[in-house]
Amino acid sequence: MLIDTHAHLDMKQFAPDLKDVLRRAREAGVGHIISVSIDDDSFLRNREIAGRNENVSISAGIHPHDAGVFTEASWRVISEGAADPEVVAVGETGLDFFRDYAPHDRQLELFLRHLELARRVGKPLIIHSRSAEEETLDILQREKASEVGGVMHCYSGSIETARRAIGMGFLISIAGPLTYPNSKLPDVVRAIPVEALVVETDAPYLAPQAFRGKRNEPAYVAETARAVAELKGLSEDDVQRITTFNARSLFGLFRGDDAGQIAYPIRDSLYINVTNRCSNRCVFCGREKRPVVKGHNLRLEGEPTALEILDAVGDVGPYREIVFCGYGEPLLRWDVVRAAAAALKERGARIRINTNGQSKLFLGRDVLPEMKGIVDALSVSLNASGPGEYLRLCRPEGGESAFTAVKEFISEARRYVPEVIATAVAAPGVDIEACRRIATDELGVGFRARAYNNVG
Repeated sequence: MLIDTHAHLDMKQFAPDLKDVLRRAREAGVGHIISVSIDDDSFLRNREIAGRNENVSISAGIHPHDAGVFTEASWRVISEGAADPEVVAVGETGLDFFRDYAPHDRQLELFLRHLELARRVGKPLIIHSRSAEEETLDILQREKASEVGGVMHCYSGSIETARRAIGMGFLISIAGPLTYPNSKLPDVVRAIPVEALVVETDAPYLAPQAFRGKRNEPAYVAETARAVAELKGLSEDDVQRITTFNARSLFGLFRGDDAGQIAYPIRDSLYINVTNRCSNRCVFCGREKRPVVKGHNLRLEGEPTALEILDAVGDVGPYREIVFCGYGEPLLRWDVVRAAAAALKERGARIRINTNGQSKLFLGRDVLPEMKGIVDALSVSLNASGPGEYLRLCRPEGGESAFTAVKEFISEARRYVPEVIATAVAAPGVDIEACRRIATDELGVGFRARAYNNVG
């Protein structure tokens, strides 16, 4: 399912065939639309549309183009309506120094009113910023807008300003211009984490390249999501799930069905979440803060049995490999993992385990011989070039002996598992090239550097 996080269903272009527009959106897999208001009349029209269509939510705001002409009466409609349940955001608001339809001081005044309103009603902001990115971000930072969060609508700025917005807790919304020839947006999408992205149409404007020159509509958001998937090396299902999760989290949409998952697909692999416990407390791990990987909630209410794992997996045919990973250390539950992996191996699955390599410390025995014939690949988190660096970054329960134990595990694993890869997160302070030399020259295994702040 996709969410179009920014459309203008109330505009006159949709008046003749709105029912058909919404039907085509559903057929294209768009499960929810946020229809964004640009003034008080727009808000009232959107409220009527949302009242007739349960898959439409709305915002309350006055566009910066109207900053010079809005009245106190129109602001009263917006400020009183912002608390309505169908209103999920405040805006669109911000600064537009490209068209310059309104004096800059009036735009600033209206922008600050929206920021105050968002804080009062506890709803996120939808930010319009054109030729005013630095000014917009300076205001958001000064006014502590991270307390309410929001989204940079129809983003057209630089990589640097995108990262700055993300650092303040804002999402980056990508629209049809991503697909245009000579667009600079592909570089932005490649550079920032997909966990910070949502997609939109801004319909009826800015149709994707495949529909250029036509009226844009919510169904076409799938084109933008498809382009994001290609740029990020993800499947379309991945991008749909991730951006939908991001939108739901930001706008508080249809909560209550986010139970922690045992089996979760990413690209062409199926991952198995067996525990949220770990013998490390890595400084770069978001397990405690946000146990979400590529749109999957991994916070387990209870640890699954081997039978529950097998039921969750089902048919192994669609997947290149089954990976025991999750948001914890799977070898803490080696007996369960071994039983499930052996059964999945009999079904024809290729089995990989992602581990921190400390099993001998926390289990008190060497489990590598038990992997022979069951486990096809091991990815072991080396994550440091020495014991001091490992202690500082990974904070292991095993203390100073942990780094040596990890290296011994990696070296010994080659005897029992066909493919062994040492990995390291390219976090600040990690000497990746030194890690690579330890893996390849000293331990005789492959090596993979993992991107910082990019899980899954």
